[in-house]
Formats: sequence, structure tokens, C-alpha cells
Amino acid sequence: MHLEYILILKYKKQICNEYQYVTEYNSLPGEYVLLSEQEISPSAIILQGNSGNGKTLTVQKIMLDWASDDLYKEQFDIVFHLKCKEINCISGKKSLVEILSNSCSLTSDQISQTIQHSTEKVLFIIDGFDELRLTQDFYHMPTNTDVLQKAPPEVTLCALLRGRILPESFLLVTTRSTATDTLGKLLKGPQRFTEIMGFSEMGVEEYFQKFFQNEELFKKAYEYVKANETLITACSIPVICWIICTTIKERFEVGADVTSGLETTTSIYIDFVSTLLEHHCQGLCQSVPSLLRSLGQLAERGMLEEQVLFDEESVNEMVSDPAGNPFLCKFLFKRRISQETMFSFMHRSFQEFFTALYYVLLEEEESQRKVRELLSMDSDEYRPNLYPPRFAAVVQFAFGLLNKDVRRTLRKKHGLVVHPNAQTHLQEWILKELRNGYPFGDRTLFWLHCLYELHEADFVKEAMKAWNKINPSDGLLRRIDCWALLYCSQCCHSMNELYITDSALTCKTLSMILPALPNFKNLTLSPDRFTRGCWSCSVSSLDLSLSNILH
Repeated sequence: MHLEYILILKYKKQICNEYQYVTEYNSLPGEYVLLSEQEISPSAIILQGNSGNGKTLTVQKIMLDWASDDLYKEQFDIVFHLKCKEINCISGKKSLVEILSNSCSLTSDQISQTIQHSTEKVLFIIDGFDELRLTQDFYHMPTNTDVLQKAPPEVTLCALLRGRILPESFLLVTTRSTATDTLGKLLKGPQRFTEIMGFSEMGVEEYFQKFFQNEELFKKAYEYVKANETLITACSIPVICWIICTTIKERFEVGADVTSGLETTTSIYIDFVSTLLEHHCQGLCQSVPSLLRSLGQLAERGMLEEQVLFDEESVNEMVSDPAGNPFLCKFLFKRRISQETMFSFMHRSFQEFFTALYYVLLEEEESQRKVRELLSMDSDEYRPNLYPPRFAAVVQFAFGLLNKDVRRTLRKKHGLVVHPNAQTHLQEWILKELRNGYPFGDRTLFWLHCLYELHEADFVKEAMKAWNKINPSDGLLRRIDCWALLYCSQCCHSMNELYITDSALTCKTLSMILPALPNFKNLTLSPDRFTRGCWSCSVSSLDLSLSNILH
């Protein structure tokens, strides 16, 4: 036991060294995801969050807090961190201890020795389930019950998730909403579901203060953003908050207008990419159009193959000087007896962005073919319990790239031409979807965000008229969801019905969508979670009676 204690101390030290850069993240997120609820202690936690909301950073902070003895000191003797994107890169048949040794400093023998003593004090954190490449139905996977039994890595991991291996251990699994239903069916019970909603307005202010580190610059930047409802809403997503901070900092340095042109998520990404191309790509030997197409090809290949990590050889085939490319991250991936250089995009959302950019920049005929394929991929996944589809973000970025102001920016700054026929095809598709599709839940939010990214008022008006009943979500609506709903609803002054459940709104988000409510002929909004004062105050500002909108 003394030897085991020394091994764990060394393991904790390695974790502290690896994740020391997240120390400024000042909360203990693990306090909120593994607590007992109603006298039930869950053995498996699903931590869901949309793209860029901080799932991976939360996992890294939990690892750091455990290794620093600030969290779970009494609950867990050892915590392992598995990344699904790395598991996809492991070849051959592997046991659980071999997979674990691939991701940490302990050997297979040391891991086997450590976890066998008290399995009820072992926590596995599995990051990015939505990135896991499943090549077979998990219901038909062979039974695997031993930590030393070898199987394809996906089979071994699924056996752990289902509780076949180490059933008394604890699991924390992060995922995007695209894979939550699949994960819920696969994961052992009892389960608990937790969602990361992003930054509050106070959190945005705190992030700005830490980013700029200069009180004068911080106040100046934050006041600009706070005065712009679009930007303060977008900043609720941490990765976009970082992009906006970086963009504003660059604009301060060159004396440019701080917030112009930043209306949609796509326009924010376009501006950020343009900034990096202008200030951080001078030494690259590829022209801008060639570079963007190369990145797009690489991104698309990863999307089609469900891959976010790329080996050095395949990246070199497409991108010149990948190590000096600011859009790619280089790191060493641990093999059994060696280390291999791998690359990924700086964030998965950039892989989705560059895929969409690649599609709309192709020659007209090829572009239309790719867009048709993209939408048919979307249709193949057209089942109410699976939305939004895996390619949802790519489709949303494609809509955003077809906005006339974005097209003008691409042409003016980089000489890139987006063919307008692609816009016609996407518009025809979404009108058909709105008239014939399932009008509820995440699918509704997906459509709203597509229309918001397009940001063409006349077409949005036509689309909203085609929509019979808008039923956004059974879950809590984010600020950015409400902002998309507000924009789309204000483009059309005569819509049929809006239905929002009692769990979807807070007083804050209710106040965001209030200006759009008079545009609906029928409203169903449940007052259960609000005080009557909250409703009365909000509704009186629109000169509506409570009886007209509450059912």
C-alpha cells in the first residue's frame, strides 16, 4: 500500500504539471456535478454542453483540483482522464489498463494494481463522447468484463461505460447535445444529468478582466461589448468570448472600429480568421485562398471520418508548414513505445467553420454537389430524438457564409468568391424543412440559428411565415437561443403560434424575447416557474393582459 501511495503522489504531480495553466479558472466545477441528489448517489454523470461552453476546461480543472487535494480527496483514491478523440487513434485490440496507460504516466501493471484494490474509489472522466467513432451498434458489442481483456478500443470503452468493467467505479462523461440520447442509453445507472450553460453576464465581465489584465483596457473593452446586445449575448459562449476579446485587442492596437461587422457567430469567426491571416500568417508560403482551401479539405476529411486528430503526414500533404499555422495545434501523442506528432484545429468549432468555408468556396458545380451531400447527411439523421444532427454546426456556418456582408468581406479582403446559387439551394431546403419537418425541440433551435446566421431579413420573414408552430425546447433556453428567436420573430409581424414550456425560460430570458411576443397570433407560455410579479412587470411593458398569453 505504501508503494501504491507513492505511485499516486507521482501521478498527481504529473497532473498538476500538465494542467497548471488552468489555475486561473477559479471555481471548483466538480462540486456541482457529483453531489448526491434526493438521497441518490449517481454512479454516472452526463456533463452536457454546447460547442465552446467549457466542457474540456471543466474536466481539466476537476483533474487539477483532485491532484491538488482540493476536490474529492476522500471520495476518490485515483481519477483517470480519457479523451475520446485520442481513443479513436489507438489501433489494434487493447485492454482497459492499456488504454489508461496510453493517457497517463502510469504503466499497465501499476494501473492494474491501483484500481483492483478499491474500485468504488475510482473515477473515470471521459471527455468528448460525441467525438468517439463507433463502428458498430453498442447493443451488439461482445461482452467485456475484465480490465485485462483485450478488444477494439471502442468496445473496451463502451464496456466501461455500460458498467460491464469495474461496475462499482464512478463515471463522468462530457458530450455535446448531439450525442446525449445515445450516451444516456449506453451509460450505466443511476445517472445524473448536468449541463454547462456558459458564462453569465458577471462571468463575461470577469473573463474580460482576466484577459486584458489592464484595468483601463478591460473597462473600455467591456463597455463596448456590454452596450452591444449581440456581442454580450455571444460572449456567453466561452470560446466566442475568447475570440471577441482577441479581436477587440487587435482592433485597439490598430485603431479600428471595435464592434463593427460582428453580428453573427459566422461574422465573428470570419473577422477572427481575417485578423490571424493579416497579422500572424505573413511567413507562410501558401497564398490565402490556397491556405483556406487546404484547411477546409483537412477539416472536411475529419468531419466525414469523425476525426479531430490528424497525423503529421496527412496534414503535411494538405497544409504547408502546419507547425507555423495559427489555426492548427501541434502536440505529441503517446504510443506504446514512442510518441507521434499530431495536429488538431485550435478548437473543434474551427474544424466545422473551415468545412463550411471549403464547401462554399468550391467551383459552383462542385459547391452545389457538396452542399447537397451535406444536406442529405442532415436528412439521414432526421429523427426527432437525434437532433441537432452531427453536421448541424457546419450547416449553420454555411448559412452564415452566404450572408451578403460576409460574402463581401471575403471578396474584398481575400479575393474569395462565394457563388450565390449555394444560397438559393440552402434557402429552398430550409423552407421545405419548415413546412414538412418536426417542429419542436433542438430541431427548432437549429432552424432558428440557421436563419439568424443568414441574417437576411426578407428571407427570414418568408421562412417565419412558413412556420406553423414554433416550439423551441423542453430544456432551458440559452441567451443565444433567445437572441436568435427574437431576431427571427422581429423579421415577421404575423406568425401563427409560439409554444414554450415552463422549464425553458428564466426571468432574464423571458425579458429578452418579450418584444417579439406581439407578433404571434397564439402564445402558450407557462407561468409556473416565475413569480406573478415577474410576469406582470414584463407583460405590462407590452400593454398585454396576462389572460391573453398564459395557458
